[in-house]
Amino acid sequence: MKKMKKWLFVGVIFTLIAALLAGCGKSSSGEESKSTLDKIKDRGKFVVGVKYDTYLFGYKDPSSGEVTGFDVDIAKALAKEILGDENKVELVEITSKTRIPKLKNGDIDAIIATMTITDERKKEVNFSDVYFDAGQSLLVKKGSKIQSVKDLGKGTKVLAVKGATSGENVKKAAPDTELLEFENYAEAFTALKSGKGDALTTDNSILYGMAAQDENYEVVGGTFTEEPYGIAIKKDDKKFTDYVNKFLEELKDSGEYDKIKDKWIKE
Repeated sequence: MKKMKKWLFVGVIFTLIAALLAGCGKSSSGEESKSTLDKIKDRGKFVVGVKYDTYLFGYKDPSSGEVTGFDVDIAKALAKEILGDENKVELVEITSKTRIPKLKNGDIDAIIATMTITDERKKEVNFSDVYFDAGQSLLVKKGSKIQSVKDLGKGTKVLAVKGATSGENVKKAAPDTELLEFENYAEAFTALKSGKGDALTTDNSILYGMAAQDENYEVVGGTFTEEPYGIAIKKDDKKFTDYVNKFLEELKDSGEYDKIKDKWIKE
């Protein structure tokens, strides 16, 4: 009899523990299922991943430490829409390699960083509607014999950035060229200037920024891909995705989008 009571007591204890754990699980799950939009409002700050090395889109001035660019202004406009103040934004440095992991880990609320919408990436994140249309091109030193992707072949070296689609695309277009990949655009551009490659490839919008920084280099050959940029949001967060799409639509309809674009992008 005593033995039976003991086992009944143990059973009750385990039942209580299981119930407590289930309750905790529900609480945690409820927090995780909360839309990013609600989290931003609760926090009072929009935390967004932007690049620090992409002149005209997201660039940190080494002298002032200020981060500016087209993507940064889009992020500020979204912060103003959500929180009523464009200054309620926190910029987090990301690269093509680190941006999706940071979004998945919850380190950032969204990615606004010259990120091309692809079917492969859609498996990991949600994308907003297109907010900028770009295309992949080549940056070379003025006077270079390379004037288009057709000039890349055996004996040529093309530079790209890890985690971007640029490397794969250029190898498809010019399979015989040698591909060298770097951690970020600053490193890749430095490598080009030091003669480690014959051309640097990525979206023309980014390359125009590099050419604007050094008049000895130019963008050549037009574009050989289509690169529609989207704002990346946590996977399956429909509420925030719909909100961002409405924001982009209104930004364009109001003329504010064109003001931001004209401020940074002069094709």
